[in-house]
Amino acid sequence: MSSRAEEEPVSGPLVVIPTYDERENLPGIVARVRAAVPTASVLVVDDGSPDGTGELADEMAAADASLHVLHRREKQGLGAAYLAAFEWALDRGFDPIVQLDADGSHLPEQLPTLLDALETTDAAGRAPDVVVGSRWVPGGSAVNWPRRRVWLSKTGSTYSRWMLGLPVKDATAGYRVYRADALRALDLDDVHTKGYGFQVDMTWHAVMAGLRVVEAPVTFVERERGRSKMSAAIVFEAMARVTAWGVARRFRPTRQATAEANQDRRPSRA
Repeated sequence: MSSRAEEEPVSGPLVVIPTYDERENLPGIVARVRAAVPTASVLVVDDGSPDGTGELADEMAAADASLHVLHRREKQGLGAAYLAAFEWALDRGFDPIVQLDADGSHLPEQLPTLLDALETTDAAGRAPDVVVGSRWVPGGSAVNWPRRRVWLSKTGSTYSRWMLGLPVKDATAGYRVYRADALRALDLDDVHTKGYGFQVDMTWHAVMAGLRVVEAPVTFVERERGRSKMSAAIVFEAMARVTAWGVARRFRPTRQATAEANQDRRPSRA
């Protein structure tokens, strides 16, 4: 439940920060968001952290009207936290909605770059619906990562691109910006992945819905404090789901592909 029972509808960007045992990192990351984008609001989604992260977030919110806290009773996974946050944000009129890790691996200082990318247009004048902060496009990087993590991330993204035909090089990236209308266009009730694969799941749903997904380069920095939530089970879940989606893709075209096919079948005009 939210720490504020009745809130006035608002507008502007919302930065969503899921937390589980991030008490050490929370004040610093919120301060950095404030410095990078002073107009942004922040929503902390805490999964019942035993280290008191939720209680600290409440204390911070009491002194900051643009900081909000959504409490969940137990650890239910990153994907479930973001889905709850999306519903909360859409109900209150926030736009756009940003995903940001609490551990500092996503640099808040690069958030203006992602927000600017959301306003760029292609040759047809179409702006992006989703901006992915990418480690694997020119200008992007991962700092202090062991080779195994780099290999795992690149392999997972490459496999996802191959199986699903995704138009992004960093399908597993978690630093993202969504337009509110993009989230409304997705069937979020059909997003079931809890962990590492959630980002691929959301990208897949966006592509299936015919949304425009673009990448902007970011620097990913390995956390300095706390423990990573990554596990072998989470990675296995992600790859299993990607494989299943890849098989299903052969039988269920995207809206975009269907539209292109219909366009090709239209008679030409002399």
